[in-house]
Amino acid sequence: MDLTLGVYAFKSLALATELEVFTELDGGKTISLAEFATRHGIHERPAELLLTACVSLGLLRLDEKGAYGNTPLSEEFLVKGKPRYFGGWVTLVDKHEYPAYLKMEESLRGNHPSTWDVKTQKSLFQPNDPVVKEHFWDAMHSLSAYTAGQLAESVDFSEIKAILDVGGGGAAYDIELCRRHPHLRATVFDLPFVCELTKPRVADAGLADRIDFASGDFFEVGGIPEGYDAILLSNILHDWGIEDARKILRSCAEALSPGGVLLITESFVDDDKRGPAPAALMSLNMLVETWGRNYTAAEYSGWMDEFGLKSEGVTPFDGQGANGVLVGRKL
Repeated sequence: MDLTLGVYAFKSLALATELEVFTELDGGKTISLAEFATRHGIHERPAELLLTACVSLGLLRLDEKGAYGNTPLSEEFLVKGKPRYFGGWVTLVDKHEYPAYLKMEESLRGNHPSTWDVKTQKSLFQPNDPVVKEHFWDAMHSLSAYTAGQLAESVDFSEIKAILDVGGGGAAYDIELCRRHPHLRATVFDLPFVCELTKPRVADAGLADRIDFASGDFFEVGGIPEGYDAILLSNILHDWGIEDARKILRSCAEALSPGGVLLITESFVDDDKRGPAPAALMSLNMLVETWGRNYTAAEYSGWMDEFGLKSEGVTPFDGQGANGVLVGRKL
């Protein structure tokens, strides 16, 4: 029953996020049921049902006078404009992934994604897909912002002066790493349209002097730039099947100089493939999204060994978008 209730809980969160309930209550503001219903043009009955659901989930608080306000959780993660805003990910799941789960059996039986048309697109990452353009990169930033802080504290960056973020998307990792390590410079390597979408975010963070961009395709021979102390792959390899994931990993290994490090940040499935549940479920999500899955640390370590990298093991952490970082060093 708890699993079944998950859909009710998620849709409560998604609808409240779409209505910008938490953003409206930023900074300690409160609202009554009648005021909420009037503001959003809905009857009090459905308004009360949604608000009560949010209170029960710890997303809102209800005081003795019948006024609703944010909890510390929603104040930190669900207010637009705040550094750890998670609403972008909520919106992507609601608008992009949730409909695909209604067709999940098609993906299961056909062994193909269902969030995009495999007959007309080469991959999920197409510049002319309106859902991807409008929601995907904001969602990746939301998913990565908190996790990037976990990575920043889990790896010794003292000897890393320049890092290349391969498939860096919204630059969440680069922004957080540069904020926490003032000596570090970062380069976002991604498709040209992604780089253009991300430049304003870097400028807004005040880091345009330390984070630059290199556009390209990591499947092109020699496409990954050289000359960096470290290369980061954050939630990239799970988007691709084994053959393509190995290609990306090999190209990164070839781009590193001896002594350079490769950082793989992912939700690693346990080597015995019994869990953990967040990693296993996100792996299942790849069935409707991509051709990939969440791989185990043992699989990555084996590939590293083939490509001249010595695995230094996984440092676990508790992130929203990943559960650890696997470090490989170029021999």
